[in-house]
Order: sequence, then structure tokens, then C-alpha cells
Amino acid sequence: MRIAFAGMASSIAVHRLHMRKGGNLVKCLQKVENYLHRRVGTTAVPAHTDVPKKEESNEKDHHLSFYTLQTQRKEQAERSVLISCPPKTNEKKIFKFLSLHGDVQKYFTYESYGMYAVVEFKSKDSVSSLLDGAFIPNNNHESMVPYKSRLLSLRAQTEVTNQQSNIRTHPQTTIPINELIEKVSKEESIDQQIVFLTETYQLTEENTRLRFLVCSLVKDIAAAYFPECSIEPFGSSVNGFGKLGCDLDMFLDLDGISGRNLKMPKSGLAMEYQMKRATSERSVTQKILSVIGECVDEFGPGCVGVQKILNARCPLVRFAHQPSGFQCDLTANNRVAIKSSELLHLYGQLDPRVRYLVFTVRCWARVHGVTSSIPGAWITNFSLTVMVLFFLQRRSPPIIPTLDHLRELAGPADKSVIEGNDCTFVSDFDRIRLSSNTETLEKLLCEFLEFYATFQFNKKSINIRKGREQNKPEASALHIQNPFETTLNVSKNVNGTQLERFVALCQESAWLLQQRDTVSPKGGKTPTPWGLGTLLLPSQVAAVKSRKKRNREPASERMKSLLESLKNKTQPRT
Repeated sequence: MRIAFAGMASSIAVHRLHMRKGGNLVKCLQKVENYLHRRVGTTAVPAHTDVPKKEESNEKDHHLSFYTLQTQRKEQAERSVLISCPPKTNEKKIFKFLSLHGDVQKYFTYESYGMYAVVEFKSKDSVSSLLDGAFIPNNNHESMVPYKSRLLSLRAQTEVTNQQSNIRTHPQTTIPINELIEKVSKEESIDQQIVFLTETYQLTEENTRLRFLVCSLVKDIAAAYFPECSIEPFGSSVNGFGKLGCDLDMFLDLDGISGRNLKMPKSGLAMEYQMKRATSERSVTQKILSVIGECVDEFGPGCVGVQKILNARCPLVRFAHQPSGFQCDLTANNRVAIKSSELLHLYGQLDPRVRYLVFTVRCWARVHGVTSSIPGAWITNFSLTVMVLFFLQRRSPPIIPTLDHLRELAGPADKSVIEGNDCTFVSDFDRIRLSSNTETLEKLLCEFLEFYATFQFNKKSINIRKGREQNKPEASALHIQNPFETTLNVSKNVNGTQLERFVALCQESAWLLQQRDTVSPKGGKTPTPWGLGTLLLPSQVAAVKSRKKRNREPASERMKSLLESLKNKTQPRT
């Protein structure tokens, strides 16, 4: 059998993968967790009698620190290869062949411009053995640039192919919104609807592994210039709020070879290869990304559509990794973003309701155009997530602590100052006291919508460090303080029109959830949308014009007045 290294990227267009306490709440959350353990993660990989059992989900993972989990994922990726398979491939035979090179820890298949297999070995030596046995195709063109990688292709004429394929691939896409509305409307409660939506949209175990593997493959390219560098995913790929099909944000980490943390050696010798001077740290970042971007473009198998966007506030290299289907953004010197990912991961692990509410609000916002994948005046997913966190801090009792409280709980090892910004907060979950709040997901969703339907955006700023409203320090429509770079407004891009659309949608959705006929329907192949399903239907206030400012009444009175107003304007459902 022969395996050939995948060639240079083709010009085919990119295909993105769409890819505690207290009675009833405790029972509900336990049921939710059991449901997710059954249907999410490694259980998505079909079991085979002749294949080693897949790794069981580690129920203690939520007690591990963010960096411990990151390290484990990176080690898995370093022991993995990505193989392009022909359409007619016998799964038993390919697994038998791969096992000749060592124990296979895990493997799974997916589709993106063909069929691919991600194979994780127990040892990196097995990867070396597989690569040593791979054959490099002869293109008979001296002008071709050779490059070896862990992206391999399986030749169709080998004995692992036959007339009929028995490989089962794993879906990497989210279901269409119409199908989602139909499915959630079959659930018996709004709490179950929210759980179903999260289970359907969140990143799977396989998709997460693939993301770390793509980072590892890109690191192999960058290592030609920076042998001891690392490339790590951040943002939605690792913070616990990622949706299938979300972009892959990557961070080029050079701190291990920067010399910043090194003391003068006794020998007195100093390397000079890294001592070239530049006008600023930003200039250094631009030069590094320019070089890496050129390497990815010229030598990266499967990397297409490379753009070097070096003059942005945060310089980056954007490209599509065709074998995985991911749209990738590579940045450097962006360590604050890593800390933000860690913080969101921490909040998401403290209480399962955090993740469920964030997924639901994000889906609702995207359906109605409140957020967008295209840069503009829209509210971003990050801003929306911070708004959810702030709301949960404002509950009585609070569901999650403030960032200042997490800082007070931090130990010496947690201290972190990045570019003069205090990014310190506790990483040990055992130091954080869990909330006694027992509110249901349905109540939280309804209260979230009412909270922001009546929020004084014209005067107040959102601040999760303090967990309370503060006076706006600037005249922007929406002000959300950056958790770490506190002088920055993460929602500065949002204009008044977009904020008004968000408020109007909150008002309409809050009213819809409080209707008496919003109950679970019985029977029928195609159930009538209800509960969360009604919130995902086209909005009646999509085109909102600016309204005259009104005197603010107490929240309860405003909501009562609001509901009556909307009730008169909207035709009741029968």
C-alpha cells in the first residue's frame, strides 16, 4: 500500500463546515448533563467491534484548568495525521493498515471536498513511522516546490479500497433554521428546547480535535522560521461557546523563544538571530505575520485564499484550510484575547445555564440579523456573550461572580499582566463558591429579554468587572467595557440603528414568550412553532425606525406598558 502526500492547494472555492442546589432545577440540570453526555462528544463516533473503544468523555474535565485542557488537546494534535480518502474505502482495512505503525488512540471521518480521516496515534513515533513509509509523488516539474506535511492522501488503487465503501462520516454542519424550529417545537418545555438547541449547535468532540490538528499543521509551516513556536486556537473554538462552522482563530506564540523570561546564562553567550530591531512591537508583529503568510500561501497544503491584513488594529493573516473547511485567522501578539478565551471558558464551566443561555441568545440574534459574520455596525458575538454574563451577574442571587471577585480569589500563580493590563483571575475552580440561584432556563431567557428591552443604553455602560451598570464614559450607542483593556469599548462599532433593532427584538420576543398560548402542542407530524420556536421565526420588527425618547418608568411598569402596546399592534395567534 502507498500513501502520497497531498499536493498544493487547488483553486476550488472554499467550502466552510457548518461544520446544584434546590429541587426541580437540580433534576433538570442532571437530566440535561446526562442527555449531553449521551449525545455529544466522543459518542458521536460509531463504535466498531474490531476497533479500540473510543475515549470516554472525562466527566472531570470541567475541573481542569483552561491551560491544562489546551495542553492536552495540543498533545493529541501532535500525535495525529489528516488523510484524504477515496470514495470507496474499506474502513476495516485502512484501520488495520494504520495499526501496523502503532496503536491508534482514536479516529473519525468527515466530508469536506471529499472524505477525510483524522487519525490520532498513541505515540508520535507512530506518526514518524507512517510518514517514513509514505511515498512522495513525482510531478516531473522542477518548478514545483516540495513540502512535507502530516496531510496525506490515500491512493485509490490500494487494497483498502473496494467496490463498496463502509465508512460512516460524521456531520460537521448545523441543521437549517427551519428544521431547527420544527425540532425544538417537538420538545415538551422551553428548558428542553434550549438544551436541544445547544446540543445541536455546539462544537463536537471531533470538530474540536480537527481544529487543534489544523493549528498543529500550520505550526509545522511556521516552525521553518521559528522552530520553538506554537500555534494555539482561541476564541469560540476553545471558550465553550463555539458553534459548528465558526471561524478558527489562531494565535502564533513566540514567547518561548523571545528571551523575555530568560536570565543571563553563566556562559555569557547570546544569540543574535532574533536581535533585528524594528520601530515598534506592532511593526515586529506585521513583519512576522507577513513572512508566515507568505509561507502558508506558497507552501501550505490545502491553504487557499490567503490574505495578509496587516494594517488592521490587530494584524492578521486570513486563509481557508480546504481539507477541514475552516476559515482561519492567524494573529500574533494577541495574548489578551487568549485570557478572554480562558475567562469565558471559566464562566461557562461554573454553571451549565451560562452556556445554554449564550447559545440560545446567539442563535436568536443571528437569525434576526443582530449579529453577522461580516464586519460592520452589528453587535458581535463577543459583545453579546458579555451582555449575557452581565445579566447573570445581576440576578438575585448572582449566578456567576464578577471579574473583580475572581481576581480576589486568585493565587500567586494566577497573576497575569499583559501590556500593562491586569488580567489576573483565579484558575482553580475549587476556590469559587457556586451560586445558590435556582432559576430555570425559561425564566432566565425571558428575564434576559426584558432586562435589555428596558436597559438605559443611552446613559449606562455594561461592566462585568464590577457586575453593575456605570455611567457611559463616551457617546457611543452601546458601551461594553473590555474586561481586561478597561479603557476600550468592545462595542464601539455598534451604531444607534442596530442597537434600536436589538432593543425592539428584545421587546417583541419578551412579549411572545409571555403569551398564554405559548404552550407545548400535542401530536402532529409538523408541530406548530411554540416557545423558543416562535422566537426564531421572522420578526415583525425587523425594520425599526428611530423612536422619540421617552421618560423612563420603573422596569415592571415599562414592561407592562410595552406588552399592552405590542399586544394591540400584533395579531394574536390562534
